[in-house]
Amino acid sequence: CMLKIRCSCRLPAMLSCLCPGPAPKEDKVAAVSPAGTRSASGVSSAGSVRVIEERQLFVSEPGPQMFGNGPNPSKSSWEGETWSNRNWLKSRFHFNFAEYHNGPGQFGVLRVMNDDLVQPKRGFGTHPHRDMEIMTFIIHGRLTHKDSMGTEETLGRGGVQFMTAGRGIRHSEHNLHGEPLRFVQCWVMPRRRGLDPAYGSHSCSDEERLNRWALVAADAQNTLRAPVRIQQDCNVFISELKPGRTPADALKIDDDRHAYLLCVEGSVQLIDGQGKVHEMKQHDGSELKGPLELAPEAGAQGAFLLLFEMPKTSDGRGDF
Repeated sequence: CMLKIRCSCRLPAMLSCLCPGPAPKEDKVAAVSPAGTRSASGVSSAGSVRVIEERQLFVSEPGPQMFGNGPNPSKSSWEGETWSNRNWLKSRFHFNFAEYHNGPGQFGVLRVMNDDLVQPKRGFGTHPHRDMEIMTFIIHGRLTHKDSMGTEETLGRGGVQFMTAGRGIRHSEHNLHGEPLRFVQCWVMPRRRGLDPAYGSHSCSDEERLNRWALVAADAQNTLRAPVRIQQDCNVFISELKPGRTPADALKIDDDRHAYLLCVEGSVQLIDGQGKVHEMKQHDGSELKGPLELAPEAGAQGAFLLLFEMPKTSDGRGDF
């Protein structure tokens, strides 16, 4: 496991944030119980699971002129034959973002979850952010990051890039290689505005996340040991499950907490507090309300999971 951090305190305060969310609030730090002993049934006596199917997500495919990209190649060209999608970018938005305005604005402190597929030799040119805790999880391919603090880094599968945008930071993200790149970018609202900008990265081995919940991010004001420290009461876990397996220990979500789960790859079955079985497939999300002991069972192809756990609020996706 490897961790890198870079911090700067000299960036201009007037940089605007790309697609800003609601103003962060001063939040009290809640007590966190990130893990518990797995019960025989894999669930607690209460707690709910609500699956958000892929078809409910907003799919965005902006034109190639966005962020300084050249035209999409023709399907019959050599370059076009190497692409897995006709457009340079395909994004699945779990919450309102860019041209998407009719969905939920957030889930607790989780403001953005964008599942992005970027084709070879394309990417996001330099753009600004501010007042967000931004984490990017690389699923396949390689992502190259450059920012206004002088950082330049490329990470592959299992890598996590994180930024405290704070008073303002500018960065670019590109797929400079010959295979498609998939990553999930998530924004968490910080507990206050105007923080010092910072960048870091974390690389996990397969063993760290295999058949277990690996804690990759936690509140900087909490005593939990995590490689990524963010400025909010939010814990982030990843797990990669072999077919038919569950994590070694169930993940405990207390009564005053909830979580948002993304099935990144494969499929899983979840059991809620009433014993009902819920199935998630690739790209599906799920709203989890505590109390719950989460022990998902992977399907025939295994599963890759990403989970954000935080204080419970009334946020949730309405039926539509």
